[in-house]
Order: sequence, then C-alpha cells, then structure tokens
Amino acid sequence: MSVQFEGRRSASFPSTPSGVRLETLGCRLNEAELEGWSREFERRGFRIVGDGEPADLVVINSCAVTQEAVRKSRQILRRVHRANPAARLVVSGCLAALEAEALARESGVDLVVSNRDKDRLVEIALAALAIPAMPELAIDDPAASLFTRGRQRAFVKVQDGCRYQCTFCITTQARGAERSRPIPEVLESVNRLASNGIQEVVLSGVHLGGYGSDLGTDLADLIARLLAETDVARIRLGSLEPWDLPEGFWRLFEDGRLMPHLHLPLQSGSDAVLKRMARRCKTDEFARLVGAGRAAVPDLNLTTDIIVGFPGETEDDWCRTLDFARTMRFGQIHVFGFSPRAGTLAAGLPDRVDAETRKRRCQELKTLADALRLDRLREQIGTRTQVLFEGPPVLPPDVGRSGYTPNYLPVRIAPGLPIASNQLCDVRLTAIDKTGSSLIAEPLDRRGGVE
Repeated sequence: MSVQFEGRRSASFPSTPSGVRLETLGCRLNEAELEGWSREFERRGFRIVGDGEPADLVVINSCAVTQEAVRKSRQILRRVHRANPAARLVVSGCLAALEAEALARESGVDLVVSNRDKDRLVEIALAALAIPAMPELAIDDPAASLFTRGRQRAFVKVQDGCRYQCTFCITTQARGAERSRPIPEVLESVNRLASNGIQEVVLSGVHLGGYGSDLGTDLADLIARLLAETDVARIRLGSLEPWDLPEGFWRLFEDGRLMPHLHLPLQSGSDAVLKRMARRCKTDEFARLVGAGRAAVPDLNLTTDIIVGFPGETEDDWCRTLDFARTMRFGQIHVFGFSPRAGTLAAGLPDRVDAETRKRRCQELKTLADALRLDRLREQIGTRTQVLFEGPPVLPPDVGRSGYTPNYLPVRIAPGLPIASNQLCDVRLTAIDKTGSSLIAEPLDRRGGVE
C-alpha cells in the first residue's frame, strides 16, 4: 500500500464528529473522485460539511498538471489547515503521487494516500487515523451531498490512467496505467444516482476515449449500455482526446439523452508544434473529426484546450494556431500559457518562448476565444431548448437561476421566476447578458414547469 502516515498528533477523534470537508481542484476526474468519497463517507455515518462549518476531518484531492496547479494545491492545503487547525488532514491526488514525502512533512498533514490507492481512500483513512464509523447515522443517498453543495450534475469516474506520453503531460506518471471500471459497476452507480434525483451525469476519465482497452470493450459500448439500461435524463462526456474514438461513436448522439457537447483538446494548430508535443492527432485529422461530428450532430458545441508558447513555437506556428482555431469555430477555448513542468520531456526542450511573447499570444488567443464564444451564443438567440437549472435550493431575491443547455451553453433567467433547483425546463433563448458570457432565457411555461 502506497500510503504515508505522519503520527505527530495522537489526539483521539471525537466520537460524534461534526463532519468531513472535501476539497479539490483540477480536472473533472478529481471532482468525480471527490463525489465518490463523499458518498462513501456518508454511507459510514459521516456528514459532509461546507465552507464555514467546523470539520473534524479534511480530505484534499490535489492537482499537479502545471506548476500553477501545484502552487494552488499547496495553497489550499495550508488555508484549510489554518481554518481547521484541529482537524485531521488527508491529502491525495496527483501532487500526492509525485511529491508524497514533501507533502507528508507539511504542517498538519496526517495522511498521504497515493493515486493507486485512492479508490480505497475512505477505508484507508478511517483505519490509519483510528476514526470510528457511525453506521447508525449512515445516509444511503448518493445525491445528498451534491444537493447540499448546490450541485446537480454528478461526475462519474469510469476510467483512470493513460497509455500515451505527451511531452508536456505529467499525468501519465501521476495516474499510471489505464484502468477501466466494468460496465455493470458504472450502470449501478448511474442508476443509483438517477433514482435519487440526479438528472445529469458526466462520464470522466484521464483518457476517456481509451475506456475499455483493458476490458475488451470500448466507450461506445459503455454509452450504449447507459442509454439502454438507465433512466438518467442527461449523459455528458468529459474531456475526450481526439483519437481512439470508437466505431459508431457519432450514431450514439441520435439518442437525445447524450448531450451534444464535446471537449476535444487541440493544444496547438501547428503540426510542427504538435509533433514536439507528441500528440497523436494532427490538424487535418482533427478537422476531419470535427467535420464528421458536425455533420452527424448539427447542434454540436466543441470546446478545446490550447497551450500557448510551447518550446520552439515560431510566429508562423502561432499564426497557424490562430487561423485553425478560427476555422474550427470553438465554442470555448481554455488558454494555457506554457510553463515547464518538472519531470516532463517538454521541460528540457530548447528554444523557449520568452515571457513577453507568450503573454502577448495568450491575450491574442483570449480575444479570439471571446469573439468565437459570442458568435456561438448569438447563433442560439430565438431558439427553443431545455435547460437543467442548478444552484442551491434557495436564492437571494435579486438573483436569477442559471443552468446549461444540452450543448453546454450557460443560461440565466430573470430573478423572481419560480424555477426550482434541479429542474429541467423548456425555454426560449432571447438575448445575451451584458457581460457577453451567458444567454438569457424565458420559460415557455411561466409557472416554471415544462410545457
């Protein structure tokens, strides 16, 4: 077992703990893991608490994808310890996998759980820290902690690890080999969530397109089974690398319960840069994939990641990236300025792009991304769609409820309309808000219900 325990504090755990606080940052997979721990803690009688509530146990799921993520992970760790000095503190995630010994020496840290053991984190933490379970207080509702935090979408971990080695990525080292959850196990998880009121699940993994490579199946089989054997209203896919898409993938979207949004990381619009990144999908292949997707799924919204200022990126490479992003008409672009990540091949590559050039290019791409996003929102004005409205059960009187369309565009309605949290509502999209970041909608049934 790859676990480190620092036993500097020997105080016994209270017999009636006020609760467990869970913190995460980074990818949707981290969020899916956090939700899994939340459900497991509740099944053992613990209460999940939020900001400002006292906690006897804090669990942090860290991230290490960039140096900035490392900094933020440590920042969260120290902030949480200051706010809960008497709480026992458990750390897991990618930073824990890469820097376990250093984390174990951090002030207040009681336990470091490696990524390979994190599916058993609750069991390990209770045993290592001698925390008594309280089965008489158990909650067997997998949606309870989500609703408590004002969230309606449930992230479901279906896969972990990656077999590829992009030169900028530390995740392969932190997450290890690919591992897939068996389809019956995923079906059971989704059915339990749906039976307890969850209307949307997000399938999450490090290399989601590689699902089933170790089980003799694939992602298409998993989605088809979910559509056939669960009643959840919406199925959404997490980030999906633009390769290894299974046969018959686009036909699955004929079922309207599979949401027409894909996040396909591009990383660069220059084939020369993609080669240095060791990416498996060049621009012409990416363009063909996008064309096939839009032909099969007319309202498909595509979002992406782009790394700016990768070593060796010339001005010509950069112009190609801007032109390609413009041609692809992405609905959203997550812009990342390159920073060398210790332990990756890219950290040692020559021809670094200077900070000033990198900053300028980031701003140019953000300007383009904003324009493309605004174009995408404008296309939707006047259309009818269905929105899953989210947020806490009660809102301030001057705040309107918000949610997302099937193709993952943000929507707001006017304050005061009686729209409940976790409600699917038919709406007409009427305008774009003053910030240019969200659509404004009016319910087709003014009472807040679906027509």
